[in-house]
Parts: sequence; C-alpha cells; structure tokens
Amino acid sequence: MSKNVDFNEIQRFSADIRKETLRAIGAAGFGHIGGAASIADVLAVLYGGMMKIDPKNPNWEDRDWFVLSKGHCGPALYATLALKGYFPMDWLLTVNKPGTNLPSHADCQKTPGVDMSTGSLGQGMSSAVGIALGNVVKKRDSYTYCIVGDGETNEGEVWEAAETAASLGLDHFFVFVDWNKKQLDGRLEAICKPFDLEEKFRAFGFDSRTVTGYDVEAIWDAIESAKHVKGKPHCIILDTIKGLGVKLAEDQEFNHYLNFDLEEAEKSMAVIDERLANGTYPGGDFKW
Repeated sequence: MSKNVDFNEIQRFSADIRKETLRAIGAAGFGHIGGAASIADVLAVLYGGMMKIDPKNPNWEDRDWFVLSKGHCGPALYATLALKGYFPMDWLLTVNKPGTNLPSHADCQKTPGVDMSTGSLGQGMSSAVGIALGNVVKKRDSYTYCIVGDGETNEGEVWEAAETAASLGLDHFFVFVDWNKKQLDGRLEAICKPFDLEEKFRAFGFDSRTVTGYDVEAIWDAIESAKHVKGKPHCIILDTIKGLGVKLAEDQEFNHYLNFDLEEAEKSMAVIDERLANGTYPGGDFKW
C-alpha cells in the first residue's frame, strides 16, 4: 500500500515542522505549542505527499482542501506551508505581530494556502463538511481533510457536522481527532470524559479507526485504507501526546500555551536534531 513512499523523508518533514513552529512561536514570545506539536506528524503526511496541492497556485480549484478546526495551532500549519513554498520562510518570524500575514489563528484572507479561517472551536468542522459537499456539487474528485482537537469535541457543533457528513455520505471527507489527552483547562478526563471517540464517530455513521498519531507510516496507511470505504465519511483518531517532540513542552504538565523566547526555542530545536541523529525522534526518552 505504501511501498513507494519515503517515510524517512516524511518524518524529517515533521521534524522541520516542529522546529519551524518553535522558531515562529519563539519569535512571538508566546503561543499554543502543545497542540501544535502533536499535529506535526499528520501535517507532514498530508502535505508531504498525500494531498493534491500546488503551492504556486494555492487557489487551484481541483486541489485537496485542508481545514485546521483547532485554529489556535495555526503556527504549525504556517510552518508546514512555508516549508512547502507557499510563502517565504521569514514570514514565520512575524507570527502574531502587527501587520503580519500570519495571525495567531488561521485566516484564509491573510495567508496563502489556508483554505478556511478558524479559531472558534467546533465551527471548522462544519466549514469542512460544507467544503466537501461543495466539491461534490462541483463534481470535483477532491478530498477535504480536517483536524479537530479532542477537547474541541466537547462542542456540540462537531457532532452536528458529523451527523450531516454521514447523512450526505461524504466519502471524500476525513476528520482527524488530535487525541493528545489534554485541553485548555487540564486533562480530558477531569474536564469532560470523552469516552471512546472511535466508537462515537462510528455511531454517527463514520468509517472510524485509531492509529498512533506520531507514526507517519501508520497515518498514511490509515488514510489509504479508508479511501477504499465508500459511502461514508472517515474519522482517524490520532493517539498522540500533547507537546510531543518539543522538549520545553514535554517538560511541563500544563503545555497548552507557553511563553518562551527564541533562545529557548533553539534549545528544543537542537534536541530534535539530536533525536533524529540517534534514532529516538520524536520522543527521546520521554516517559509518557
């Protein structure tokens, strides 16, 4: 299924996404590093070969579409887009600064390659379902991919969108749940028990499965396998860890939002390179 894919290259891409996200947030001095780090691997898979895209023509009508419903993790998407050539790398040093094209939350009016503005949690998935339906109406063979946070699934709108996607049989729609076990105010179980997310999406009519969220080959294969299931939308639960691969976030229990500067960012970037060199990337000896 994936024999012609260079997963070492995709893993290297995920490392670069983490590093450039660190650089961007370090330049700003603050940001949502925890949830940005835990989606680096799925972003690497999608933009590293899975999605049909053209960085030189971001608005190409027949492209695959991507919606980051957890829009506060925009810096990870910005890093991905910059690395793919959608805009200059030095833009990353302007994240969340006056006059920037890279605001704190994803904004399709400002950033080349961002398909939908997001940030009000729950709404991004509704937008993604609408995009997927629009592509059906336009008779485009395009896939729509959406990432939601596990804490975001507390929002009722996520489940309204899920029911709609299943009712419409949108089999070119994928939602990934970043199951990193934490949300803004603490661990999921302490705030609002999620129960079995895979089974919940299956109950809403989705083709649903769970994979290790930092295994790029497992993510790739799950997407390819799901594409053979017709007549249903697809959910892939990414079993991951908040802050994974970023030493300064791994060292803190509360890592949803952190303040750090470029010097601290560069130390964690160096750890990423060390782990790549010794074969322990992304997690090193971090005890989860």
